Amino acid sequence: MKNFLLSIFILVVFLPGGLQAQEEERQEIIEEVKPRNNECLECHGQDEYTYFNEQLGRDVKAQMCEDYIVSEEEYYQANHFSFACVDCHSSGFKEYPHPAEARFEQVYSCTDCHGFSESDKKYQFSQIEESYKESVHHKKLEDEFSCWSCHDPHTYAITARESDNIKDIVSYNNSMCLDCHSDVEKFEMLSGEKENVFKHHEWLPNQNLHFNNVRCIECHTEVDKDVLVAHKVQPKEEAVQKCVECHSENTLLLSTLYKYKVKENRQENGFYNGVILNESYVIGASRNEYLNVISIVLFFIALGGILVHSLLRYFYVKK
Repeated sequence: MKNFLLSIFILVVFLPGGLQAQEEERQEIIEEVKPRNNECLECHGQDEYTYFNEQLGRDVKAQMCEDYIVSEEEYYQANHFSFACVDCHSSGFKEYPHPAEARFEQVYSCTDCHGFSESDKKYQFSQIEESYKESVHHKKLEDEFSCWSCHDPHTYAITARESDNIKDIVSYNNSMCLDCHSDVEKFEMLSGEKENVFKHHEWLPNQNLHFNNVRCIECHTEVDKDVLVAHKVQPKEEAVQKCVECHSENTLLLSTLYKYKVKENRQENGFYNGVILNESYVIGASRNEYLNVISIVLFFIALGGILVHSLLRYFYVKK
């Protein structure tokens, strides 16, 4: 009880102040980097932009390619909010029109920056990269597919270790998959195949319920207990299709979707999958070790009562 009250006191008194300080620090960083980015976002932050055409001698309005539009609001809410555009893009982009050599600059991957510091070690970036290289995406598309194909550096925000809302995590992660797999033209451009993701999942009972409550990667990646989120995407033929793999006391969701939340031991409350009880209904999650024992004891008591009753009636009739 004392520890509980102490936790409440810390949350009420210290946490708001700490969060406010973090937000103030974040805003200071944003205000510092904004002037360096405004020149880029003047064009890349909107659907249309204006530039001076030297040949015509006047300003010309043009439409920005959708792939090159960066939302200023989303950028400053994402992980890389503290970076100026030219920290990652070559200085050649300071000129307009952009020189041809700048447009063919090297495309960085996550591990070009991440994985070298002490604080990064716990995220196992090198293991993630190895898993990704074994994925169907890399094997089929190689350099045409990269980290950025799923994790847009301008909008990517970590959810798996910073959100307590499972539905938010599911929605955010699935949107990365469906960005390609629900877009017929985009998927066909990359793979040369036509795809209807909903038709391919017609076999799945309660399809919408699954899509809204379970990440695609739960069934389409090989479980990796060493990393927070598995990156070895399997061919569709190897996807999980057995209900019992999730709907059981040993649900694989404890090794995937709920991995980062599994801090309690089953023995603490008796429930096999107690950590997911408040999040969603999964068959097997509500099983309780103590209730199992009680039900068995009651069964044998009832059986014993029937046996005793039968014996008493037998001897009574015999008399």
